[in-house]
Amino acid sequence: MTSMHSSLLPRVRDTRIDGQKRRYSRLRSTVPWVILIVVVLCGLSKAKPASSIRVLIVTGTDIEAHNWRETTIAAMEELSKDPRIKADTLTDIYKLGLTDLSRYDVLYLNFNNWGKPDPDAQAENNLKQYVARGGGLVVVHFASGSFETWPEYVKLAGKVWDRKNTHDPRGAFKVEIADSLHPITKGMTSYDTDDELYICLTGNEPVHLLARAKSVVTGKYHPMAFTLAYKKGRIFHTALGHDARAIHVAGTAELIRRGVAWAAGRPVTPAG
Repeated sequence: MTSMHSSLLPRVRDTRIDGQKRRYSRLRSTVPWVILIVVVLCGLSKAKPASSIRVLIVTGTDIEAHNWRETTIAAMEELSKDPRIKADTLTDIYKLGLTDLSRYDVLYLNFNNWGKPDPDAQAENNLKQYVARGGGLVVVHFASGSFETWPEYVKLAGKVWDRKNTHDPRGAFKVEIADSLHPITKGMTSYDTDDELYICLTGNEPVHLLARAKSVVTGKYHPMAFTLAYKKGRIFHTALGHDARAIHVAGTAELIRRGVAWAAGRPVTPAG
């Protein structure tokens, strides 16, 4: 009896060990699949919100010749033609320092505070840090003349109002596409507009020219749209867009819409 028990014991122990080994082997083979599923699901959950482009239009003040309410509405109408773009507005520029800009992919400047104080140093730092960390910035028309006392603004805008010159008389002119290979302007052709042709932009930052127009006042070409980088951020700047009618010009609307997508780091798609 004893010898029988002792002879069976090793076999029972081996069976248990073999079972544990098989269970451990199955577990090892299952774990990578579980990890893979988790990674894929996490990736999908992150990819879904990335399909949208959150834009904050900073507006609410401008010179008398610019109706910021009308240009803001026009911009929102044109931007909505890209279903990815969802726009909010900030109509008090003095709250810029208290606003959580990280919620947005692009900050769209549609204002001018000429004759009014600049927002405080907190607002300046909030904007700079937002772009430096990779936020997109879009500067439209007379926003080039904002933030007069911020030395860093020319690095963000690429070119700013020189405080001396202005623009050709409001009227018709041709916007010439200077680079047909850039994602913003790819496939676009030169077009006619009715707008203000700015002859007032100055700055030595390295910008990439996308569109230009020839002034009847200076006889020279002046930049109408360009891009630049600020640390990790992308900036699109257009001198066009004096009023709602100018923004609704198909070519200008397309430039702005594509410029927003590009500044957000998203694929640029033509309007449907």
